[in-house]
Amino acid sequence: MRFRRAEALILDVQPLGDADRIVAFLTREAGSLRGVARGARRRYSRHAGQLQLLSKVDLQWLEREGRELARVTSVELLRPADGFLGTLEGLLTASYLAESVRAFAPEGEPQELLYRLLDTTVEALLAGTGPGLATRYFEVWLLRLAGVFPFPSPCPVCGAELAGGARLVGGGESLVCAACGGPGGETVPPEALRFLAAAARLPLPRMAAEGFTAAALAAVERLATAVRRHFLQQELRSYQVMARTLQGA
Repeated sequence: MRFRRAEALILDVQPLGDADRIVAFLTREAGSLRGVARGARRRYSRHAGQLQLLSKVDLQWLEREGRELARVTSVELLRPADGFLGTLEGLLTASYLAESVRAFAPEGEPQELLYRLLDTTVEALLAGTGPGLATRYFEVWLLRLAGVFPFPSPCPVCGAELAGGARLVGGGESLVCAACGGPGGETVPPEALRFLAAAARLPLPRMAAEGFTAAALAAVERLATAVRRHFLQQELRSYQVMARTLQGA
């Protein structure tokens, strides 16, 4: 049995019984974890208002050997996320970001880079960065950190640069030039490749100044979706809900 304390980002909160909640959270040191917050559903709980999706908290928990769930003993709010959760698009985006992290972060393993990615993405959203731009940036880097995003240059078949466009082949494993790609596969236009190059060298707050069009962001979304689906062999439920809802809206 040991007590632990860390800065954490809340990934999910679910009811447990009449009074408790199960909390999923991400830390730098311990990665993705789950714990029970006793009494968190009660009206006057000390956790009331602290366990908000994607909020940053100072969290303390107790781990017991052989127990799948830790016990959350203290939560102090450091940065609320309600600055962008008040809109439908913001709420859908937050759910998608959180589920993406849960899908790619192994439990109990340090996740310094992934924590930093999610933290800076939330910070940018709170500062006014558009959800579309922030989500595409997050997707690309999440897949890069997982080691499954194909390098955009040069073509692995002929060695040519991909500035004129590319195709995603091999079920999402490689980007090749249009000449080597042949029919089929996801087409990646030059503007999407420019986004990938910019994301590799610029922090998210500076990406807005690059002037990416809605068409370029849509192409990046299709590319990231194809790679993610191939890797996970399924689609994230939150992405399906977000895409369907925003398309209908």
